[in-house]
Amino acid sequence: MIRRLPAEWETQDGVLIAWPHAGTDWQPLLPEVTPVYTKIAAEISRAEKVVIVSPESSGVEDLLITAGANMANVRIFEFDTNDTWTRDYGPITVVDQLEPTLLNFGFNGWGLKFPAYLDNCITSHLYAAGAFSDLPLETVGLILEGGSIESDGKGTILTTAECLLNQNRNPHLSRQEIEEELKHLLGAEKILWLENGYLSGDDTDSHIDTLARLAPEDTILYIACDDPEDEHYQSLNAMRGELEHFRTRDDRRYRLLPLPWPDPKYDEDGGRLPATYANFLVINGAVLVPTYRDAADESALAVIQQAFPGRKIIGIDCLPLISQHGSLHCVTMQMPAGTLNKN
Repeated sequence: MIRRLPAEWETQDGVLIAWPHAGTDWQPLLPEVTPVYTKIAAEISRAEKVVIVSPESSGVEDLLITAGANMANVRIFEFDTNDTWTRDYGPITVVDQLEPTLLNFGFNGWGLKFPAYLDNCITSHLYAAGAFSDLPLETVGLILEGGSIESDGKGTILTTAECLLNQNRNPHLSRQEIEEELKHLLGAEKILWLENGYLSGDDTDSHIDTLARLAPEDTILYIACDDPEDEHYQSLNAMRGELEHFRTRDDRRYRLLPLPWPDPKYDEDGGRLPATYANFLVINGAVLVPTYRDAADESALAVIQQAFPGRKIIGIDCLPLISQHGSLHCVTMQMPAGTLNKN
């Protein structure tokens, strides 16, 4: 395999996040959401570098110092952003002939739903500012968000047809043509397409990182709904059936671990919010898991511990995050070993 997309659980240099500010949709919620970002950044800094994009740095530094972050691992770059979902506009890193390469895909605000002109420039801005080590940056003429793909690091990509085949992303490409792009750009050898699965309140057209996640030892964690009265029940049970039929590259069944279903969460207008435990982030030595002040929180932490037995499982209250229809994984992008500037 010449080119491959590393698994998230491989060694990382750091994680990229963007700070919420008054110019984003977070403006009315800053008192509630800023502590969530502070907690995430502080936890990452204890394990690896955290690269922060923010229109200003001093206030962010003060918050992280107060939170006990390892400031030697904090890098802040002053750039403006439309929003803070770096999973979907940060660089996707492949390993090409043993060397990392940054791929700068196009980001169109999840199918032109939201402004993205600032976010779409962040990777190139960071590259020009010296955030990354001396490695190539490839600008790719394809719309692709990091939250829409999962990799096992060995050539298998897990994704959803609802997102990648949506006419609001790359309408000129067929499924076969998109598969060819994934094989060429990411080194994919096997692509697992989910045709079912969704979350009410999700703006991404069913990103995989809200539904099902690859883990070591041919494991897939997936959200499971056991309430026949819930609107998700039929679709998520159909998704589970698909997962049961998936096979590994050596034709074995995956080990499937169902994640619990939290009680419904709603916004002030009565709209359902996309609370999902699948939106966890793997970092060096730990897994950061979103919690929702819910009775199922502890069960979710225990299931994820089964998939990552050698890592510390750290719950982070992400109830404020889902008010803007995303969660912990959505606001982060891991940077594999060899990608970040050591200075």
